[in-house]
Amino acid sequence: MGILEKMRLDNKKIFVTGGARGLGKSMATALCEAGADVAIVDLDIETAQNTAEELEQQTGRKAMAIKADVTKPEDVDRMIDTVLREFGKLDAAFCNAGICLNVPAEEMTFAQWKKVIDINLTGIFLTAQAAGRVMLREGGGSIINTASMSAHIVNYPQPQCSYNASKAGVIQLTKSFAVEWVTRNVRVNCISPGYMGTELTLNSPSLKPLIEQWNAVAPLHRMGKPEELQAAAVYLAGDASSFTTGADFVIDGAFTCI
Repeated sequence: MGILEKMRLDNKKIFVTGGARGLGKSMATALCEAGADVAIVDLDIETAQNTAEELEQQTGRKAMAIKADVTKPEDVDRMIDTVLREFGKLDAAFCNAGICLNVPAEEMTFAQWKKVIDINLTGIFLTAQAAGRVMLREGGGSIINTASMSAHIVNYPQPQCSYNASKAGVIQLTKSFAVEWVTRNVRVNCISPGYMGTELTLNSPSLKPLIEQWNAVAPLHRMGKPEELQAAAVYLAGDASSFTTGADFVIDGAFTCI
């Protein structure tokens, strides 16, 4: 099998959490374009359904929307059951759902801290664990987690200690899963994006001054584009990455190099 064939995801079944918009939608689009059928998992079921319909029309692949709260084990179990019932199997999982709260550390409430950790870290644990259980039983698969360059640096000037800590946890969790499951053909990797120009980010009035500061110091003097993460997602989801596990792909335009 040649490299181009290995990069295809024909008939693979994949779910993407936080897939209704932003980076999740971009990743789901790439997976469908590569030949996969994709479940869009999100709390915003209306937007998820719109995204699923859009992907089906654009790519001809099957896409469905599932409403689930990744912080609730019963929701995650129900989501997995739905994927298996509708798709028949699970080949790859993209655990992407996350949030960020910019609050000074001394002012952050426990509720704010817990919300970020619950979604960004516990949510990754629950969804990756559930996917891993299926893949271990079925003989293999690939799990991709969304971490962040914020796991490697302390972002400035925005105060986001809970986000930074949660994403650092995602990387170590990814490595732990990878080592535990490496001999059973379940691969676990993560992608650490830099500042990405999603529609929500670019259109946020509160973020505009921050974007100007980020771009001023970034080696490329710009934010990344969501589509610049797509090749990594397709690579990690398919057979081309059969020897890749426990890796963190930092895609940040060299921001963490400075």
